[in-house]
Amino acid sequence: MTSSRTWLVTGASSGLGAAVAEAALQAGHNVIATARNCIKAAEANPRISKLGGTWIELDVTSPNTTKLVEDAISKAGGVIDVIVNNAGYSLLGSIEDMSENEIEAQFSTNVYGAVRVLKGVLPFMRARKSGTVVNISSSAGIDGLPTCAMYAGTKFALEGMSESLSRELEPFGIRVLVVEPGSLRTNFWSAYVEPVAGMNKAYAGTPLENVLQAFKTNKGTQPGDAVKCAQRILEVVDDTGMGVGKGSLLRLPLVPDCYKRLQSKVDALQETLLQTKEIAHSTGF
Repeated sequence: MTSSRTWLVTGASSGLGAAVAEAALQAGHNVIATARNCIKAAEANPRISKLGGTWIELDVTSPNTTKLVEDAISKAGGVIDVIVNNAGYSLLGSIEDMSENEIEAQFSTNVYGAVRVLKGVLPFMRARKSGTVVNISSSAGIDGLPTCAMYAGTKFALEGMSESLSRELEPFGIRVLVVEPGSLRTNFWSAYVEPVAGMNKAYAGTPLENVLQAFKTNKGTQPGDAVKCAQRILEVVDDTGMGVGKGSLLRLPLVPDCYKRLQSKVDALQETLLQTKEIAHSTGF
């Protein structure tokens, strides 16, 4: 039986974030759930409150994020065991059509937002020399599809940041887990953002437009179950169920489509290494 821990889950208003918050509560943990609009989030997810979860209003793009997180943890008793950086969205389209403001907003939410939250959480974890950081990446964090240049860019950034963090935080007893969900049957993809400028006509009929159209028509057909994914995350964090013995994992791919893309990426990287071995070794002093 896992002892009760305190979790903070960002972007808990819907989808995977809401599912993780609910799974943690059902397992007997304390949960601080964040959303940009707590009233709407609580109405959409009544079980979180009924199970004892606490809502706080948090927009991770705000410069006040770190202080708000610190205040929420202090109010909860000054202990935080698990942080789940889940808040995010996808900006899809050609980078030619994206304004700098649109690109900055994408990175401010998906990358800097996680950093702002971590700055509020890590001092508490370091003080107790324990804790788990769960950064929600994506299959796009290992394999960038057409239309996803900026979204994949943010997830690749989160992946690299997490790799370094895992090594930096190990001396403090803090674990980092990168979760890589495939396509989930949630409202995530129906809530994606396209550039205000629209699509450059030069991309008509190209892979970019084809993939974008596929995203637009896949609602309700995605292969991933957010509730099952949330349960697997919980188990890996708590060392229970299918997560027993997985405490050393840095990455957790979820949904068969993500696993397949990760396997293809590993195979391609191996082939690249084989083809470039002689070239790489020819360039030393």
